[in-house]
Amino acid sequence: MIVIGITGSIGCGKTYLAKIINSLGFVTYNPDFWVRDFYKKTSFLNLIKENFPQTFNDKKEFDKRKLRNIVFNDNTQLKKLENLTHPLIKKKLKYIIKKSSDKKDIIFLDAALLYEMGWDKYCDFVIVADVNDEIQKQRVMKRDNITEDDFNKIVAQQTSKEYKKIKSDYVIDTSLPYGINKVQLIKFIQEII
Repeated sequence: MIVIGITGSIGCGKTYLAKIINSLGFVTYNPDFWVRDFYKKTSFLNLIKENFPQTFNDKKEFDKRKLRNIVFNDNTQLKKLENLTHPLIKKKLKYIIKKSSDKKDIIFLDAALLYEMGWDKYCDFVIVADVNDEIQKQRVMKRDNITEDDFNKIVAQQTSKEYKKIKSDYVIDTSLPYGINKVQLIKFIQEII
C-alpha cells in the first residue's frame, strides 16, 4: 500500500485535487469530514460543552460559528480545541492505514494540517496544492463569506506555503486549467507506480 498526502494552505485547492483523484478511481480520506462527524455525536458535543460552554445558547444548542470565533481569536483556545480533536483524528487515521496495509492500493489523505499534525510521517509521498496569494485570498473570502482580516487570522495559524512546497514531493498550481491538473496527477501517479 502507498499513502499519498495531499495538502496545501486554505484556499489553495487541495480538495479540488482530491476530487480529480476520486474521478480517477482512487480513494481519498479527509480528516475534515471526520471532524464534522464528531460534531454529530453527543459524546463529542459534551466535551465541547465542558470546554467551551459559551458556544451553547439558552436552548442548549451548539453554535459552531461562536466556537470558530473563539479559537481564531485566541491561540490558547485553538490549542484546547485541537487537544480534543487531534487524538480522535490520529486514531482514525491509524485505523485506516492498518486496515489498508495488506492491500496493494494507493490511498490518498486530503489533509490541510498534514505537516502541522506530523502526519507526513504516515505518507510515502506528499502533493501540495498551491496558488498565488491573491487567488488564495479571493477564493477563501468568497467561499467562506469572511473578511480579509478573518482570512489573515486563518493563514497565520497555518504553516507557510513555502515550507509546504519545500517539504513536499510534488507541487501543483491549481490556478491552471482542470485538464492540466488532471494530467499532472496522472503523470505523478504513474511515476510512483
